[in-house]
Amino acid sequence: MAAELYAELDRFEADEDDRALVLTGRDPSFCSGANIRRFDETLDRIERNEDADAERPPLPWGGMEARLGQRATEKAEAGFGSVSNVPIRVNETQKPTIAAVNGHAIGVGLGLALSCDVRLASERAEFAEAFVRMGLVPGDGSCWQLPRLIGLSNTYYMQYTGDRIGADDAYRMGLVSKTLPHADLLPAAMELARRLAGGATYAMSLTKYLVQQSFGMGFEESLRLAQTAQELARRSGDHKEAVRAFLEKRKPEFKGR
Repeated sequence: MAAELYAELDRFEADEDDRALVLTGRDPSFCSGANIRRFDETLDRIERNEDADAERPPLPWGGMEARLGQRATEKAEAGFGSVSNVPIRVNETQKPTIAAVNGHAIGVGLGLALSCDVRLASERAEFAEAFVRMGLVPGDGSCWQLPRLIGLSNTYYMQYTGDRIGADDAYRMGLVSKTLPHADLLPAAMELARRLAGGATYAMSLTKYLVQQSFGMGFEESLRLAQTAQELARRSGDHKEAVRAFLEKRKPEFKGR
């Protein structure tokens, strides 16, 4: 499925006629996360390769530093393999993306939803950072995503407990933009997608770039970056069309370039 998602995202970005993406799941789940039965196979492989006599650091952070040192000189265990990189691929998509969370978004399934630009949730949606229940860490990028969305306390609560969060609590925490009756979710997501697709998607792509880059910048550096992006936007066909449409008192017809 991960390989199919990569291929479809590549096709989506390459097609100029596709202007916005809606990602959803088949009821009753958006994405229920990893197949736990596969973990047993991974454990057998790790135990075969593990040196039983190796000295372990007394605390986890020491083990982390030691492992980072090993990764510099060897190919590290991939963990979830290509699946854990799917959220990065979605996050880097240069067109508007909408997650229509219709049910369970668990583990890496939550990471997938978080990687979309906008999240709409059905009243039946449930969100959980379930990794800790398997003695694992969030390996899907949510340690970067969640604190920026819901703050540190809510992040630690979700990641330490693995508890499921309902749609109303997710909205209250800022995890989703809207909650909707289940039957209204997909129509609302498609209507939003059509609205965005009919807009200035070239400017939206630059805006997405600015937002993501600005996370690691000071205000002045971010403003300079925005000024550079504005130079590109002013040269775009969408900007020229918007100005003409305004002067001609008509609705603009954006092309996304």
